[in-house]
Amino acid sequence: MATIELKDVRKTYGANIEAIKGVSLDIADGEMIVLVGPSGCGKSTLLRMVAGLESITGGDVTIAGRRVNALEPSERDIAMVFQNYALYPHMTVRQNLAYGLKNRNTPKDEIDRRITEAARALEIEPFLERKPRQLSGGQRQRVAMGRAIVRKPAAFLFDEPLSNLDAKLRVQMRVEIRRLQRSLATTSIYVTHDQMEAMTLADRLVVLNAGRIEQVGTPIELYEKPATTFVATFIGSPSMNLMKPAGGSRNNINWPSNVATLGIRPEDLVIADASAGNGFGAKVQVMAVELVGAESYVHGTTEDGSAIVFRVPGRSIIPIGEMLELTAAPDRFYFFDSDGKRITT
Repeated sequence: MATIELKDVRKTYGANIEAIKGVSLDIADGEMIVLVGPSGCGKSTLLRMVAGLESITGGDVTIAGRRVNALEPSERDIAMVFQNYALYPHMTVRQNLAYGLKNRNTPKDEIDRRITEAARALEIEPFLERKPRQLSGGQRQRVAMGRAIVRKPAAFLFDEPLSNLDAKLRVQMRVEIRRLQRSLATTSIYVTHDQMEAMTLADRLVVLNAGRIEQVGTPIELYEKPATTFVATFIGSPSMNLMKPAGGSRNNINWPSNVATLGIRPEDLVIADASAGNGFGAKVQVMAVELVGAESYVHGTTEDGSAIVFRVPGRSIIPIGEMLELTAAPDRFYFFDSDGKRITT
């Protein structure tokens, strides 16, 4: 187990292509950090720099207090789990699990003990004598995790390990990963583009945007207190509605003087009834309704042409083309300035 520190870490390709633009982050011993952001934001590059698979252009990476910039991956005491499993196809599951330990001259009885413990924890005991081709995708990913676990590293690094699995299996595996990480209390960095995966796995989320950290915090902090419009729209599904404020005041609500954008989450919008007389009000034409089970997402257009999404119970019947008035409580508003930064009131 170990702390991990990134101090003004930078990565430049060629003369002027900056992939990572000065990232600083302290990761506590045993903490599960999730790096999340859109494709091309630099999250996998940053993870690979910690692992030693990418060189560091500037700044420092320390693991357990030791500067590792110049160390090979094998010298950093980390274990990495990839999306493509990276198993040896000609070896059995047992041999895959034992391979790294044998290379470190671990005694045979210790290898057997660690394999037994990992196989039991991951429920892969029946598959120990099988080859990877005889396993399902979920079983292969469990073996890849087992290979990391048996090493007992200072830190786990996960690079989108569930992206090749179907939706149902992804849910099962992320629960399993979180359970194992908590029980092992091993410092972990997990990369994903899936914000639902990020929200359910993280002790803290790190939202990256174009090679920079946009915001760091617990999942609920980022959801309830997004620092920017980027975070507001990236965290949450469907994403926060952003629209222009209706000038001065609307329904007795005074906007901050420097507000440029009003944000309201879909779950905070409700269809107004005859008694509604305060808070946000907007007339919306229904354009589409997505039934997703116990609830539906209604997509509409406001009078000024802004797109808007709100949530209703799944059995609600809302005809396409209908005009509705939506309302929201004033304490559920988010205000952002012209630079996209949240205004606290």
